[in-house]
Amino acid sequence: MPNEQINAIQLHLLSRFAARGLMPPTIVKLTLPFPPSSNRYWRKTRHGRVYVSDEAKNYRDEIALLTKRCGIAIGDVSFTAKFYRPRKSGDLDNRIKILLDALQGNCFVDDSQVVEIHAYRFDDREKPRVEVEIREI
Repeated sequence: MPNEQINAIQLHLLSRFAARGLMPPTIVKLTLPFPPSSNRYWRKTRHGRVYVSDEAKNYRDEIALLTKRCGIAIGDVSFTAKFYRPRKSGDLDNRIKILLDALQGNCFVDDSQVVEIHAYRFDDREKPRVEVEIREI
C-alpha cells in the first residue's frame, strides 16, 4: 500500500477517534485463538488459482470480533506474540504471518506498520492460544 494511502487512512482513523473523544491505543494486549496452519489457510483450484480457505475466513472473522474494541494503531508498531500450540508441530514464522494478516485492519491499518517482531513458542495442549501485545512506537 503506498504511503499516501496509509497517511490518508491514518488521518481518517484519527478523526474517527477524535469524534468519539478517544485517543488511539498505545499498547494493546489480547489473548486470541491459536491460528490455523498455513497449509490449511491457502487453497488452490484445479486451475492453479490460490484463494483463502473457509477456515481462514472464519479465523479472520473471529479475530475481527475479538478485536472490535481494541482501537487501531496508526503509527509504527512493535508486535509481540506468545504462541501456545496444542501439539509439537508447526512453524512459528508461518503462524506469525497468518496472525498479522488477521489483525490487519483490526488493530493496525496495514502490516507494513510492524517494524519490530518478537515471537515465542510454548506448548499447551489444554489451552492453545496466542497472547499478543501491540505497542505503538
